[in-house]
Amino acid sequence: MGSNHPHLGSTRSEYVLGTNPAELARLGLQHRLWSDSAHTLWRRAGVQPGSHVLDLGCGPGFATADLLQIVASEAPGAPRGSVVAVDESQPYLDHVRSLSNDRGLVPAITIRADLNQTGSLAPLRGRDLDAAYARWVFCFVSNPQAVAEGVRDALRPGGRLVVQDYFDYEAMTVAPRYESFTKAVIATGKSWRLRGGDPDIMGRLPMMLERYGFRVTHLEAHQRLARPHEPMWHWPQTFWYNFLPVLVQLGLLTEADREQWLRDWAELSRTPGAFAKLPPLFDLIAEKE
Repeated sequence: MGSNHPHLGSTRSEYVLGTNPAELARLGLQHRLWSDSAHTLWRRAGVQPGSHVLDLGCGPGFATADLLQIVASEAPGAPRGSVVAVDESQPYLDHVRSLSNDRGLVPAITIRADLNQTGSLAPLRGRDLDAAYARWVFCFVSNPQAVAEGVRDALRPGGRLVVQDYFDYEAMTVAPRYESFTKAVIATGKSWRLRGGDPDIMGRLPMMLERYGFRVTHLEAHQRLARPHEPMWHWPQTFWYNFLPVLVQLGLLTEADREQWLRDWAELSRTPGAFAKLPPLFDLIAEKE
């Protein structure tokens, strides 16, 4: 469950999840709920004070701000790190800068680029970055090979690509099972594929990276559950509240399907012992050879 964005509040969207104030709020919640896994993975990849990091498909910059706080060194004479934030949405890049200012951080270097366009990462070539982070990005791009090549060219030898993304996305389900939920999950997978994405991208990415000059050094799966009245329950809930109308607009669900989903989710939320099995999220670290 990720996003991209041409304009805040726009009804037009080039990315399957769109951009609007509700999506901005959802992304903030999403980052807070998954920030523990992100920070753990960054430490494993050696992101530290003084590191120079690329935040790929940064969105509104919640991860960017966290990375800035890590890499900035306050020690006298110590090297100061930096973060390059890349996204296609100018309003979200503006939000990156605003968020940095609010936290009193040295601003990220922002670059507007559409990752679906060949050569979009060419301005980063030769920057000798220490790490590149991509969370829920590769699953949305139509040419992940080109993105992998662009990242490789931006990293120094030994630099690391750090990815969090999906495999077996459509294994997401609820207990007890509801047909309305199953239909929504299948429709979501279709919507991503129709726009060139792949909700099972992590099934291809390790082999792809090995062919493009990387050595995969870490691969791990996270299987999380969400239960009513727990914070993680709000992650799938806010996603579907925002995205079901899009699926109706795309003709992948009917309005009756959406209304049935809402009734079933309300019932599920009141059911003792109910839970949602979330889509498996995979961590990957690949080192440039």
